Amino acid sequence: MLGAVTIVPHVRREGHRQVVIRHCGNNTGEFLMPDRPHGRRPFVDALDGANGRFLVNRPAENRAVLLRNIVTASNTGELLMHDFHELPLPAGATDVQPVTSLAFTEGPAVDEDGTLYFSDIENNRILRLRPDGTREIFREPSHRTNGNTFDRNRRLYHCEGAEFGPGGGRRVTRTDLNTGQYEVLTERFDGLRYNSPNDICIDGLGRVFFTDPRYGDRSDMEMTIEGVYRIDTDGQVTRILAQPDIERPNGIAVTQDAKTLYLVDSCPTVGGNRKIWAFDLDADGTPSRQRVVIDFGTGRGGDGMRLDMEGNLYIAAGIMVPRGPHETPDVRPGIYVVSPAGEMKGLIPVHEDVLTNLAFGGPDGRQLYITAGKTIYTTRVAVAGQVAFPSWE
Repeated sequence: MLGAVTIVPHVRREGHRQVVIRHCGNNTGEFLMPDRPHGRRPFVDALDGANGRFLVNRPAENRAVLLRNIVTASNTGELLMHDFHELPLPAGATDVQPVTSLAFTEGPAVDEDGTLYFSDIENNRILRLRPDGTREIFREPSHRTNGNTFDRNRRLYHCEGAEFGPGGGRRVTRTDLNTGQYEVLTERFDGLRYNSPNDICIDGLGRVFFTDPRYGDRSDMEMTIEGVYRIDTDGQVTRILAQPDIERPNGIAVTQDAKTLYLVDSCPTVGGNRKIWAFDLDADGTPSRQRVVIDFGTGRGGDGMRLDMEGNLYIAAGIMVPRGPHETPDVRPGIYVVSPAGEMKGLIPVHEDVLTNLAFGGPDGRQLYITAGKTIYTTRVAVAGQVAFPSWE
């Protein structure tokens, strides 16, 4: 039988927390710590001395410690516990800094059979992850592809960008997964090369919307405008948004009824926009009635974004370690679920930098795939995604 033991914080010392054990009814017991709301239980298998003092490595999120095989000298003693969030740096040490990155995942899109396609911009390739966990290269080089999305005919669209090295396509292309045909849809506007097509979406009428910012090296830009474009079903390309209405467009999403367009405006300068905009779309796909859905302030704002069937936005945003003076850690990294009216409905935390994008998948459309740094994450959500393709069961 396990005996419950209440632990009361008593004295805080550098790097440790000293607490007093009371009401120990058994030599093996569960030690409940009411100051910690969540977490797993670490285990201690040895007694440090015969006076009832224990050294327990306790992560900060843990609520309970389960002690095993403890022979106590008395039913009251001291428990010396590490608080890992308060340990100082060793003498002479400094905080670690990143030296290089090995991958940069982006652009997730899920096929009808559950295969996940995603970009690794850093290594200039598109990969696919099969439902059985098999991973393989779909295209290499990818011409620095960033965003990907499907249309209703199972054609995969690509934003070939210009980041993370040479070889960027700076165009929008399409692959028919049924036939294997690969084609260029647009690579210039008014005779000038695009900056770095970033993200892409398709409405229920088959119209394509994509963003064209430039992050990183801007020395070879041919345009002065970082805009948003629409490709109509006849192939005609129209610039629909530009400065000064927006600053630097990034993620984009459109409702399948073709009535509302959402845009991430994310400019990595001090005081730059960290906003999610909404626009009404008319019958021609022209935006109007610009309004702010949410403003992430000084934190790292949104990157990729998707919609669910109820119209809620799922926004990849936030950062643990700011990359410069233009952003703060005020916005935790994760998927922020926001209503069209700007009501914050929840956060799916993702503890990795840099969080980039997401896609809905699975037979019922409720499996969420998240690209973050070098990693692909997945989780289940309550509402299916709103996508052009595939249709959900």
